[in-house]
Amino acid sequence: MLKRLKNHPFAVEAFFDSSLVLTFAVPKEELETMIPQCLSLDTYNNKWAFIAVAMVQTKDLRPKGFPKLFGNDFFLIGYRIFVRYTNAKGKRLRGLYIIKSETNKNKMEFMGNLFTHYNYTTTDIQKEQNKDLLKISSRKSNFNISIKQKNNAVELPNHSPFSNWKEARRFAGPLPFTFTYNEETKEVLIIEGVRANWKPQPVEIQLHQIEYLKSLRLNNLVLANAFIIRNIPYYWKKGKKELWK
Repeated sequence: MLKRLKNHPFAVEAFFDSSLVLTFAVPKEELETMIPQCLSLDTYNNKWAFIAVAMVQTKDLRPKGFPKLFGNDFFLIGYRIFVRYTNAKGKRLRGLYIIKSETNKNKMEFMGNLFTHYNYTTTDIQKEQNKDLLKISSRKSNFNISIKQKNNAVELPNHSPFSNWKEARRFAGPLPFTFTYNEETKEVLIIEGVRANWKPQPVEIQLHQIEYLKSLRLNNLVLANAFIIRNIPYYWKKGKKELWK
């Protein structure tokens, strides 16, 4: 019964006050062993694969259809790999495979791990806004991000594999789908997200120190892009399962 509860048994809705996403490029060979066999890496030029670090301030997160008074406000940090999956009907879907999630509240850790496979842990998260400078940090997780929001043009990060921001936006999560895989039952769980008011704005990253990424011991990891999105109505549909092969 508890295992079934983890399969997103009901739709969930929330309002994203903001979503800051840093996407890192890494040679695809380094990520191939980190995803289940049912998925393939979503690559650029058949060379680069991508890990995104998403920092999301949610508001009124609750089961879809419930009044807002049942909602909760959480800060979430998610570590995701960009992937593709071919479903039973032969349709090729773009999405994300989540390898770790963090939150600022124990309640979200408990509920998130009860109803999802997203591996939540609770950590301290500080957010500081000073004019055009935004800082997000965590002492416990050794996490430190500083961004500068500009009114004028923002340059792509140094060493980014992309040649322009149009290419970079293809790898600005979240993507339409999230996938998990049960190795024992050979079942793929597909969660579809629905969003509105999606207008990602490039930002300049002044500092990024992310201990979890360091722990993966990936070589040649480079910052590929960074976007911020604000004021986003969002919901996740109930999870759907299908057998793989």
